[in-house]
Amino acid sequence: MCELFGLSADRKVNIDRELKEFYSHAPDHPNGWGIYYHDGSSDFFYKENIRADRSESLKEILSGQINARNAIGHIRYATIGYDLMENTHPFRGRDLSGREWIFAHNGTIFEGDILSGYYHRQKGETDSERLLLYMLDKLNDRIRRKAAPLDENERFSVLEEMVSRLSPHNKLNLLIFDGDILYVHNNCKDSLYIREEEGAVTVSTKPLCEDRWEHVPFTRLVSYKDGLRQKTGADHGWEYIPDPESIKALYLMYSHL
Repeated sequence: MCELFGLSADRKVNIDRELKEFYSHAPDHPNGWGIYYHDGSSDFFYKENIRADRSESLKEILSGQINARNAIGHIRYATIGYDLMENTHPFRGRDLSGREWIFAHNGTIFEGDILSGYYHRQKGETDSERLLLYMLDKLNDRIRRKAAPLDENERFSVLEEMVSRLSPHNKLNLLIFDGDILYVHNNCKDSLYIREEEGAVTVSTKPLCEDRWEHVPFTRLVSYKDGLRQKTGADHGWEYIPDPESIKALYLMYSHL
């Protein structure tokens, strides 16, 4: 599967050390890399459909200092879709209110008929992109009904409903950023960790460096703003347990065997 990296802080913090460690895992996740970060005034967004440790662009980025208040990083191990730029995370999209969303997924959708209508709308091939399109549709439905932009509680409610609906039988580890708030969801044990310091929260698929890391709250949506936890959703109870036979069947389906 893929790996995720996330940050929410109340100030610019240096994340060079964490990112160098994170992207050093690229040999096990060779199908692309991406990084979005926001330093409080400007956004930066880079991704490539090559192995991260072979990227001259990433080498140049990591050779300088990266100071950010919010970030989402991803290294891809493809289960669905080829090594194309359109399949590389993070994804980005805007809702009807003009809010931009950054979206990264570690997992696979095994039972996702609800997403099948997005095959012809997506630019790439991944179930992750279909998840983003579904999420935007749900946000836009709520925006139309309200006839106004959604507040923080309403945005959380839409995302919580999405993860509760799609978590059964699917691995749904997610990092989502809406320009203000970082949303985190994990339903597979021992596959997402968090480090909480004063005014800064870092999330990673694997603990980075020798700091103190804890498990992300399990089977529930959690949101962070300026390095502080804002909301913790209800426990939907749908743990994803890896099934080698389901994974094998999915590989066969998408390799056209």
